[in-house]
Amino acid sequence: MVDAAREAFGEAGPEASLNEIARRAGVGPGTLYRHFPHRPALLTAVLRDRIDTLCGRAEELLGADSPDEALAEWLRAFLAHARVNQGLGSALLIEELERPDALGFDCHQRIEDTARRLLARAQRSGSARSDLTAADLVQLVVGIALSTAHATADPEQPDRLLALVLDAVRLR
Repeated sequence: MVDAAREAFGEAGPEASLNEIARRAGVGPGTLYRHFPHRPALLTAVLRDRIDTLCGRAEELLGADSPDEALAEWLRAFLAHARVNQGLGSALLIEELERPDALGFDCHQRIEDTARRLLARAQRSGSARSDLTAADLVQLVVGIALSTAHATADPEQPDRLLALVLDAVRLR
């Protein structure tokens, strides 16, 4: 059901039809509601799955030969994640403000902790600035995602902006 929801939310945003999600998953609406009693529960499951994938990729990259390239590759994946999941995150943020336990996990902290591990490895190798923090990197990438969310005139702009950030991260 989470796979069907991820696909439907990717196409129609967080307001995708729950009946359509049930149909895609090959179950009835009642089965969907038994597993996910309300839309925020399903949005949370999809977002958690996407964050698990993103952080799982970081685990693979922590063993890469080049800490610098590992950090860069993960930041590219994080930018793609932030751009795709902006609507889900916004919908859940509204729910979280209404119910503090809505998410059941701190997605921002998990992403920042993952960034911290990759950045620390690059800093230990001498390829990344020592004055940079994981919080700085996360904020920069989220800023790129937010500022380019509706920019259709220049589809290359997010990658170009991330390249500028990566240039600033690297030691000369």
